[in-house]
Amino acid sequence: MDWARPSTRDISRRWKGPWGLKKSVEAVALGVFLVAAFSVIVSIGRRRRTLALNRSSYCQFPAIFNFGDSNSDTGSVSATFGRIPAPNGMTFFGKPSGRLGLMANILFFASASLICLVIVYFVCTAEKLGLPYLTAYLDSVGADFQHGANFAASGSTIQPNDAKMLKGRFNPISLNVQLLQFEQFKARSIEYYRQATSSDIRRSLPKPEDFSKALYTMDTGQNDIHAGILWMTEEKVLTFIPRILDQFASAVKKLHQQGARAFWIHNTGPIGCLPILLINSPPKAGNADQYGCVKSYNDLAQEFNKQLKDKVSQLRMELQDALITHVDMYLAKYSLIGEAKKQGFANPLRCCCGHYGEYHVECGGKATVNGSEVYGASCSNPLEYISWDCIHYTEAANKWIANHILDGSFSDPQIPVTEACHYRA
Repeated sequence: MDWARPSTRDISRRWKGPWGLKKSVEAVALGVFLVAAFSVIVSIGRRRRTLALNRSSYCQFPAIFNFGDSNSDTGSVSATFGRIPAPNGMTFFGKPSGRLGLMANILFFASASLICLVIVYFVCTAEKLGLPYLTAYLDSVGADFQHGANFAASGSTIQPNDAKMLKGRFNPISLNVQLLQFEQFKARSIEYYRQATSSDIRRSLPKPEDFSKALYTMDTGQNDIHAGILWMTEEKVLTFIPRILDQFASAVKKLHQQGARAFWIHNTGPIGCLPILLINSPPKAGNADQYGCVKSYNDLAQEFNKQLKDKVSQLRMELQDALITHVDMYLAKYSLIGEAKKQGFANPLRCCCGHYGEYHVECGGKATVNGSEVYGASCSNPLEYISWDCIHYTEAANKWIANHILDGSFSDPQIPVTEACHYRA
């Protein structure tokens, strides 16, 4: 008999053998099962701990409160002065939405018409932090403020509208007014939340404790610079910058007094590269930079940004319990302009909507050009342009910028927005 190779019948008999042997086999099988189960449980436990550690590195901001101009207006001007017309909003919402910019961006005068989503905070930042798009504070229809509110208004400035530099020609909802709105919003929200007998009411308001845990975003100042360009010499504008930034710092301190602790502050973009200014004030000989932008206008923006960064450093020293992130929007936008063709964009100094030869027609509006009425129509391929309406960026351009600033590439400190709450000066 070949003991090395038992027959199938022998194997079968062994499994059907005495009860003791069968019990031993079952015990071994049970042991193997328990070991495998223990390994799985340990593996799951490790995975859960890893996920917990990963989650703990992310900032759990329950809300965003934003202040600024059309870079981040999600409907204030539309709700106050009338709905933004088509073709604004065409590439994301498919209709006018009240949001400024094709994901929004820069405004230099109050009458500008924009597109749909606002760049960082209300599309990408909110999504990165798991929050819905922010509702404009002034929008009373379908408002939901559970996860914050947006006080930004297109055409607004840091300085009060009656300041000498502005001559009353910009949006009256300046930064100081936005702070008054926030103070009222906070006081009334807390009051209503505590008095509410319905959970539905509470669900539309931030929790009282959320105000100190929220992220406070600020993107303002470009309209102040533009006002100076319109009505002053560039040398005179330089003398106003310290005064403007003192008012900005005062606003940050007031928010801090109201309980704000985490700030995300943008500097201003390359104003000299906006198609609207290139159409109305093309650069003179020797005043064009390597991309064809107005160099002296960009120099003003850079000086403003330099002093803003210094002011942020001062604020960090004064407000040592505050978490302040400074974002270099100028470098982000200027980098995109320089890499436009490489990134798949057309001429970065031309715009999609409202560019009529050598003239600018308000996007969605009408104007008389050479005796004929023309309409500010959109181009057929807006996502190939950096500029939507000669003032604000397209959805595609803003998406590129947002992806680069939210990961911390252009931030000081160089950390993503999801970790902004961990930094201390």
